[in-house]
Amino acid sequence: MYYELYVDSLFLLNFIMNLYLLILVDRSTLRSAKTGRMIAGAALGAICFLLPFLGTAPVILKLTVGLAAGCVGMICITFPVKGLRMFLQLLERLALYSFGMGGALLFLVRIAGPARKAVTGVIGIAGMGGVVFLLFLRFRYGLKAKDSLCRAKLLWDEREAAVWALVDSGNSLVEPISGQPVCIVEREVFDRIRKDEEKGFRVIPYHSIGKKRGILPGYLLPELLLELDGMKMSFKDIYIAVSDEEISHAESTGEESVKMIINPKLFAEHKKGKPKKRQNVRRNDSESDDTRQNAV
Repeated sequence: MYYELYVDSLFLLNFIMNLYLLILVDRSTLRSAKTGRMIAGAALGAICFLLPFLGTAPVILKLTVGLAAGCVGMICITFPVKGLRMFLQLLERLALYSFGMGGALLFLVRIAGPARKAVTGVIGIAGMGGVVFLLFLRFRYGLKAKDSLCRAKLLWDEREAAVWALVDSGNSLVEPISGQPVCIVEREVFDRIRKDEEKGFRVIPYHSIGKKRGILPGYLLPELLLELDGMKMSFKDIYIAVSDEEISHAESTGEESVKMIINPKLFAEHKKGKPKKRQNVRRNDSESDDTRQNAV
């Protein structure tokens, strides 16, 4: 018995399904994937799916090689993998969503009845996959970045400080000129990495319960590394505000307490990849080096 296979249809169908899976994996982690990289990863996975139809090697071997190459390639191209643990976390989610979507599609085909022939075409499977994708997107499994503890490493020139941080949905601070999200660190942490408090000073206004308004000193941190449940992300040129008080809702983590509050909008800004607005050419504003004498 012979079957006719249309390579273009197979590629398109697998590309669409891979894209669904990669979006689900991205949304269930730290949303570190760029759109272009997800498209490239989905395309590579679709190409690898065609490998079993090529050559004369045993079918099992070709299926194994194609599946392994597709999974590894999709993950490594789509996500900024920074270690084995992160890779395994991504692979776990990719496998869970793959089996979940596959099982859901088989169930829908079985109950399709007279419409089974129509729904098993490329458009039908892609459409049903889209429905399952939306359901999984609504009730997705994975990391909840908001209100979660993570490990943070602040890097400034050759100095660094590693602390526990809380991704707090209550932190909505932004730098007034650029509109970029602001994270808060305790004074003790800031003093470990920065001695010159005049250069690059920013004004960060804030509102809080019990105090209508106030101002925190802010600075542009060159690099911030975050690790949450094995997932790692690197942020460049992040605004931080320095608090002279201890983090009010610090939670015990065993050896240390929370020393930093992460603005959850940081993850959204990182995904957009938009260049930060810089206002250093202006004087006497929150981006100017001599603002400290004139801002208030």
